[in-house]
This record gives sequence, C-alpha cells and structure tokens, in this order.
Amino acid sequence: MKLQSAPVTIIIALALLAVVAGGLALVGGLDIRKEKNPGDNELAKAAATAQPVTNCFESRETYSAVARTENVVPQYGYPNVKCSNTTSGVLWYGDPFDGTIPMGEMPKVADETQGDFVNAVVKPREPRLTYFNMGPDGCATCHNGTIVPFPKDKTPRLIGMHQDIVANSLQLMHGRGALWCLDCHSATNRNRLLDRRGNEITFNQPQRLCGSCHGEKYIDWREGIHGKRIGEWKTGGKKRWWVCTECHNPHTVQTIRFQPINPEPPPPLPRGMKIADYVRGDQSAH
Repeated sequence: MKLQSAPVTIIIALALLAVVAGGLALVGGLDIRKEKNPGDNELAKAAATAQPVTNCFESRETYSAVARTENVVPQYGYPNVKCSNTTSGVLWYGDPFDGTIPMGEMPKVADETQGDFVNAVVKPREPRLTYFNMGPDGCATCHNGTIVPFPKDKTPRLIGMHQDIVANSLQLMHGRGALWCLDCHSATNRNRLLDRRGNEITFNQPQRLCGSCHGEKYIDWREGIHGKRIGEWKTGGKKRWWVCTECHNPHTVQTIRFQPINPEPPPPLPRGMKIADYVRGDQSAH
C-alpha cells in the first residue's frame, strides 16, 4: 500500500506547490510574473539597436576626447575603453594613466599636500591646440604675426573669429567683464597662457593661471577636496590629477560653471517592485 500511494502523494504535493506559487504571484491582485517596469521594453529595444559610441570624453565634452578601444586583452572579452551610449562619457578604461605626462613643479603654498607632486601626472592639453586649429603649430599657425598681426596693446576690441568660443569678445563672461582675451592669452605666443606678471604658462598647467585669482579653490584642488584625482593615497604615490579646464570652460563660467551630464539610467528593478528605495525616500522627503 505504501508503494502504491507514493505516486499519489507526490502528485498531491506538486499540486499544493502549484497553488501556493500561484497565490504568491497573485498577492494583492498583482501578477508579478507578468509585471514589468515601465520603459523596460523601450530601453531594451534602444540598447539592441543603438550603435556603440566610439569617441567619448573623460570630463568635458569635446575637450577630453578618448577613443573606444576594443579588446586590448582579448581573453577578457571586453573593451579596454568603453564609452557610454547615453552620455558619451567614459564608462571605464584599463589604464587611466595612458598618455599622461608629469604635472611639473607647482608653486609653493602652505597647504596639506606638502608639495606631494613628484609622481603627479596630468593629461596634456597642448596637443588639443593642434586638433582645434588643424595646423601643425597650434594657435601660432595663424597667430604668427604675419597671417594675423600681433596686437599693439591689450585694449579690448571686437574680434571677427572664434565666435564658437566667445560669441562677443566685448562681452566676456570671465571676470564679469573685467577681463579680456589677452589678460590670459599671450599676445605674441598664442600657444601659451600668461599670468599677471607676464610669465608664460603652458596649457598643460592651467591651474597656475586659474589659481592666481581663485586662490581658495586652488588650495582645495591641491588638497584633493575639489576636482578629480585617482591613484595612490600614500605620499609620493603616483596620482593623476584633472586640471581646471578639463572640467570647467573658462569662457562660459557665468552661464555654465560646470557642464552637467545626464546620468546613466538606473538598473532595472526586480520584478514586482514598483518603486525603488531611493525614489521612495525622495518622495517621503516632500
């Protein structure tokens, strides 16, 4: 009798499990087996049809370009540099120190960094001068004293070029109208910046110019509480620093102090969950 009743017992047990599973799926009248988060289908379709972004940026669009690199180490099966299809920003890369150069000597300032710049590196900005101007000598390709004569003085005037950078050179945003182009750019060497004492500064170290006016932010940047920095925490360790102009456009500071980037979409919620905890918390705050 026991051997004959075993199949019946198993059948009854399976039926009870099916009823219980069905009841759990229909708790509160909601069939979680069919529940999907709004927009999941649209996001899936967009992801399936979107072409991968091949050129992205690290900090500011059009300024810190990075090219997507496929399978630098093939056995891992993923790109060494991956660009976001949503923001065109860098999602990850295998070697963030690639293409960097030593930051160089920094002015002495009494701060907590204790001059810890020996192994500091930055992404060079000077190559971008050639890129933007499409000439072998960067800005000096045109501003060589012949094609474009050197100005006689720094008197502000309306310029007929570079409207993509500054629409009206007589209405500069930086310094709320107190500064003009040649207060920061060298009149005779456009491949260099110029400090208030007339000393030339490479575009690779714009912080030396920015810090001459923005002292408080400069100190914060040196101490690592402003801006971005990656690498080793220990003193003397290798660190990559992001310089001022990698995140801020000095020509649009009064309207766009920091270019916002649309965030990546949040990960899909588990089936049956209508609202995420962070959204619920935000709503409760209101």
